[in-house]
Parts: sequence; structure tokens; C-alpha cells
Amino acid sequence: MYKSFSMELAGRTLTVDVGRVAAQANGAAFMHYGDTVVLSTATASAKPREGIDFFPLSVEYEEKMYSVGKIPGGFNKREGKASENAILTSRVIDRPMRPLFPKDYRNDVTLDNLVMSVDPDCSPELTAMLGSAIATCISDIPFDGPCAMTQVGLIDGEFIINPTSDQKKVSDMALTVASTREKVIMIEAGANEVPEQTMIDAIFKAHEVNQEIIKFIDQIVAECGKEKHSYESCAVPEELFAAIRELVSPEEMEEAVFTDDKQTRENNIAAITEKLEEAFAENEEWLALLGDAIYQYEKKTVRKMILKDHKRPDGRAITEIRPLAAEIDVLPRVHGSGMFTRGQTQILNACTLAPLSEAQKIDGLDVTETSKRYMHHYNFPSFSVGETKPSRGPGRREIGHGALAERALVPVLPSEEEFPYAIRTVSETMESNGSTSQASICASTLSLMAAGVPIKAPVAGISCGLVTGETDDDYIVLTDIQGLEDFFGDMDFKVGGTHKGITAIQMDIKIHGLTRPIIEEAIARTREARLYILDQVMKPVIAEPRKELSPYAPKIEQIMIDPSKIGDVVGKQGKVINKIIDETGVKIDITDDGAVNVCGTDKAMIDKAISIIKSIVTDLEPGMIMTGKVVRIMNFGAFVELAPNKDGMVHISKLSDKRVGKVEDVVNIGDEVTVKVIEIDKMGRVNLSMRPQDLNPKSGK
Repeated sequence: MYKSFSMELAGRTLTVDVGRVAAQANGAAFMHYGDTVVLSTATASAKPREGIDFFPLSVEYEEKMYSVGKIPGGFNKREGKASENAILTSRVIDRPMRPLFPKDYRNDVTLDNLVMSVDPDCSPELTAMLGSAIATCISDIPFDGPCAMTQVGLIDGEFIINPTSDQKKVSDMALTVASTREKVIMIEAGANEVPEQTMIDAIFKAHEVNQEIIKFIDQIVAECGKEKHSYESCAVPEELFAAIRELVSPEEMEEAVFTDDKQTRENNIAAITEKLEEAFAENEEWLALLGDAIYQYEKKTVRKMILKDHKRPDGRAITEIRPLAAEIDVLPRVHGSGMFTRGQTQILNACTLAPLSEAQKIDGLDVTETSKRYMHHYNFPSFSVGETKPSRGPGRREIGHGALAERALVPVLPSEEEFPYAIRTVSETMESNGSTSQASICASTLSLMAAGVPIKAPVAGISCGLVTGETDDDYIVLTDIQGLEDFFGDMDFKVGGTHKGITAIQMDIKIHGLTRPIIEEAIARTREARLYILDQVMKPVIAEPRKELSPYAPKIEQIMIDPSKIGDVVGKQGKVINKIIDETGVKIDITDDGAVNVCGTDKAMIDKAISIIKSIVTDLEPGMIMTGKVVRIMNFGAFVELAPNKDGMVHISKLSDKRVGKVEDVVNIGDEVTVKVIEIDKMGRVNLSMRPQDLNPKSGK
């Protein structure tokens, strides 16, 4: 049965059609927000997938180019692999919803979002987030919802709910918050050094709006929701836990786990696993569940020691950061490099500078942005965690980590006018044991400053974790979590920022939400740790950006010209600009507003190219003294090219202060000569002189 529901959300109408399309999916919501249309579906397999110890959830966000009236580029005129924006949107939908499914559920679940029409003022990403939550809530798939999501901007100190396209351009904040009825379950933010208290207020402003959306979802579920289906639990049986505890005491497991060396810990757990495999060799059913059972036993041990005894696996205090180190100029030939180490987490970052023409072109649904000048890429090779597997390119996690570090650094980058370069930083993970994305922020800051990029302020990142008990006020917030505390804990709260404020947040949790006191404590802890890293670790290595670029970096000079003269510089079919490039070996980029960027490694050639361009766009006037090349000789004089498509003639009588019998006695084709513009006649012909008395201003002629 087809039903339609509507509510007003931030001054625009949100409409949900149920039963109109995709009736064979477990749940389907045909979403309309303004003129944005997204079909969100939730489907699940009938039986659990065998041989896995995790919940197989897949979230897809499919950008259809017809939604913005475009045909896909390239030879294959259909949508290909997901764009970076689509991958990041999928992750933002996945992160708040995954913890709300049963922990022992192993059925395959796919949340698919098909973007079919885009209104730039009504975010398709937000529409898909809400659609996924609604489709799952009304389906028969077990889910402890509803949940809702809201975006918040900040303009002139005022919070803007679900900002429009134009508002996003001038906003100091891009915040997305997901909530259940009681708690916040996901935070994603980019910000222009926003103070911590302002960010907290924005988070809970979004939380308030989410409660109105949840009431709306409740209405839809009440009328259209299906009864949740039963499922085959994949929980580890208690009798297996009991048998394991008889062979491996809690004290023995604690001793195996609590060490500051990751490989030692893994070797200890491997020895326990081998011991238990031998003991249960005759019980195939238990052997199949043994890996998950040991994981759960290890997890309970770590959580108990942290929560009850305030004891961390590596012996650190609750607020203590692991040993830190920073250095620059690790790679001699790159334009800038920095390495940041925190415990057993180590990132080596390389910075590359290039002309603005090297900026990344974007072909997506966001019609307001067609290129990206700053790119941060993050790589996570298997050797960084002591494993072996072939490299297949970046996955969703790598793309997400790279985007988070990029978001943290964009607010401090100089403008194109201040620094007319495309910038790429690449974070190579040398070693990993927790929060490599935040180490990437620190390493990128080091390499940018080492490269001479005039960033407004250094940025550092740090992550906090959480272990909770039975009640909301029974919890421990951990500063600088390592991998084990991330795996077994309840939260990974990453914050990047400067001394002034926050530039990026990403929060993942495994429980059903966070209270305000937890969020406030986590933000306060990350600020304290961030300032320590900036002042005590990074500043002693490099306090400010270098004043000079690397000798291996391209040099770029920028001049402004009258936009109406751009055609003169380019020339017919690009002949003029290509000739300049051939002569000087530089690269030239010209923007529509008349900014000309000349890039090269030879300063003399850059200056020559700029001189030629200036001569092209400068209107000739009597009295100007210029340098040009002799291009043609006649009996009565020589023609001199002052600039491409700008010639003048030196009459034989003006070649010298003495009588000249033959033009070739003074100049030949190809000679560089200095001339003075004597006259521009009514026909536009330029008359020049090479006579010393004309060239010498002191002569008065």
C-alpha cells in the first residue's frame, strides 16, 4: 500500500513515499527533499553467511549523473566506480547505523541509496542518510533504531541547519551529527578553527533537530513498519567460554595482553590460541568459534582492567600520550617531507608542489566545485602491521583517512592568490598501532612547513577512546588510544585543530550513543593533547613555514592582466602562448579573471616569459623603450617584433646617429635590439628608432 509522509525540515519539505517503488526490498523509502530525490533501500539475506565472525553490512551511495543533467565523461558513457564523495558518504551512513544492528547478527545486509535528482540547496547526502535509516526502520531487518542525521553550518556566529549550497560556501563549519532518541551516535566535521565550546553547542543543536526527525520516523514506522524477523544467533555459547576459562585463567590472559609491544601481545595470544586448539581438537563446532571466543575473552579482560582498575595494556596513565617524535627533510629530493611517530604508529609524509593546472578535476554531482587544489592521500601497506598481502590500491578506509586529514588542513592553507600552487601531500604508513589518520595530520603539517607552504597555523591531531560500564556515568575516557583500545573499546573520537580551534572531527562508536558529558570530556582531552603535541613536539622541529621553497620545487610567479587581453596572450589556436612556452620552457596557466601563473625551475626563463606577456598586453605608446627581435629587413629599414603580433619599423635613417648605407651594416635578422617608440600613425603603424640620442633620456629627445 502506497503512503506518503511529509515534514518541514529547515524551511524545506521532506517527503517520504513508502510502497511506491522497490516493493520487493525488505524496506524502501522514496525520499524527496526539495527537488532532491533519493531511493533508499534495505535488504537482507534469509540466512547468515557461514564462516565469518563479523556483521556483513554493505552501504552504497550511487551517484547517477542524470540527476544533475550530465552525461558521464570518457569513452564509456555510463557511471563507473564510486567517486571519493560517494565513498565518504557511504562511510558516514555506515558508521552510525552499524552499532544499532544486533551484535550476533550475521545475515548479509545492503543499504543502497540511488541519487536520482539533485537540488543543490537540498543535500542528497543528507537525504540518503535519512533514507537509509527510514528504510531499515520500516523493514523486517532487526535494528535498534530509529536514528536521524542533521547538518549544521556556522555563518556570522549563527548556526544554520541543513545549509544551502550558497550558505556552505561561506560557512565556517560543515558538521554532520547522527542521534538516537537519547544520545549522539556519530559526528563528522570540518571547521575553520572553531572554538571547542562552539562545536559542542553545534553538536547538541543538531541533536535537538534529530529528535524532531525521529518523531517523524516513528509516525512512518507506526503505519508502515514490518515485524522484525527472527534470526539465527551467532553468539559464542557460554559453555565454550567456561571451558576456555578453565584452561586459561583471567590472570594468564591479563598477563598475555598487558604489554606495550604489539607484536609481543600478538605472539602471546597466538600461544594461547595454539594451546586451546590442541585442547579442543576433537570438537569441530567449538574450533569454528574459537577465534571469536578468544577475541571476546581478550576484550572482556582489557575492558575490565581499564574500567575497574584504570590500568591500560601498555601501562600508561589514562591521560598519558605515547612517546612522540617528529623530524623533517627525511626525503632529500622531494619538495618537503615530515615524519611523525607516536608509540608504534609512524607516518612519513611527502609534499609536492605543482602549477594550479595540476589541481584535481572533479566530475560529480556537486556542481559548485569542479576542481580540488589540495589533495591528501593516505596509504596503508600491509607491512605496517606486520602482515603480508598484495596491494590492490586504496580501499574505503584509506580514502576516508586521507579525506579526514585533508579536511583538517584545508582551513590553514594559503589562498591561491597568496600561494598559486596545487599541493599534494601523501602519508605513507610506516607502522600502525592506532590513530594513523591523526599522525597523518601531524606529519602533513611538518612536510607542508618544510616545503615552504605558508600555512596560517600548524595543525595536530589526536584520538580519544572510551570504555563504558553498565550505566551512563560509569565510563573512562582514554587519551591517545592504541589499536587494542580501539578494537576493544567503545569509541574512536578523532579531533584535529590548531591552537585557536578545531578544524576536523570524526567520531566512531560501537555502542548506542554518547552523553553530553562524555563528548565534552573527549573534546577537552583532545585539546589538551593537541596543544602538547604542537608546542612540545612539532614546534622544536620547525616553528613556522620556511621562507624559501626547495630548489627542486617549481617556482611560480603571478601577474594580473586585463581579462580582455587573454585572447592576445593565447593567440589563434594557442600559437602565441605555445611559442612563449617553447622559447622559455615554462608552464603558463591563465584564469578567467586575468591571473597569469608562470611556472618553471629557471628564474631567468620565468622572468623572460613574464616580460613577453607584459609586452603583449601593454598598449604601445610614443616614448616607450623596448627590446625586440629583428624579423624582416627591407631596403628602407628593419622590422622589429616587440611582442607576438606586435611589430614596428626602424627606418634606415633611425638605425644610427651616423649615415647608414645599407640596413645589414647595422642589424641582421634575429638580432636582439633596443628601440624607442617614436610614433604610432593613424593606420596603427609603429615607427621606431635605434639612434642613441633617442634612446638616451638625458638627451631630451
